[in-house]
Amino acid sequence: PFGHHGLNLELKDMPYVLQQGFPVSKESFAPCPLKMGLYPVVDSYEWIERLVNLGVKTIQLRIKDKQRDDLYLQIQKSVEFCKQKNVRLFIDDHYELAIKAGAYGVHLGMEDLLKADVEKIRKSGLRLGVSTHGAYETLKAVSLKPSYIALGHIFETQSKIMPSKPQGVYKLNLLMRILKSAFSTVAIGGIKLDNVKSVVQTGVGSVALITGITKADDVDSTVKQWLEICSDGGESSWK
Repeated sequence: PFGHHGLNLELKDMPYVLQQGFPVSKESFAPCPLKMGLYPVVDSYEWIERLVNLGVKTIQLRIKDKQRDDLYLQIQKSVEFCKQKNVRLFIDDHYELAIKAGAYGVHLGMEDLLKADVEKIRKSGLRLGVSTHGAYETLKAVSLKPSYIALGHIFETQSKIMPSKPQGVYKLNLLMRILKSAFSTVAIGGIKLDNVKSVVQTGVGSVALITGITKADDVDSTVKQWLEICSDGGESSWK
């Protein structure tokens, strides 16, 4: 090495990451607020109705069973309810059904993006959120110009088997210093009430979680605590 001058934290100086088969974009997807606040991830319309009525303004419907008989009905009911309540509703994975129902946005993982018709999502006007695991995948996501970039997993999580190690708050802080306000950002993975304040202090725009709410002993009281720390991100516009 010729010198040690600290980390380069300017996005314009970062490598432009290209991977064969991974979509890139010249145009940005429809925007969403930089600060979307608390972002619960749930698996049913019933959970969406319950949490929205408690004050949640950003939420994701994540149903992994593609063969479920009422899959579209769950999506359709959730979309109609969230539109009435002015709530940002993202649908995980099922982007064609999300487009059909007229959702606010969709959320896709890195592997999902290799198979998805991202131009169809863009032309529909839906927002696109993308999951990343580390700096390399974050820079891949940047080339797609999505509506938001999810950064994770921050801590150990039991919600799913992860292919990578936890990023931790230090790395999250570095990524936030690189991305700044270029993209809306979401932190996800193992975030609980006892560690969420350290996550919010990085300046990340939103905090996503599953079991921190769905497995709480007192859901109503727990949601109130989360909203006080993360905020609700304000009302949305579906236009």
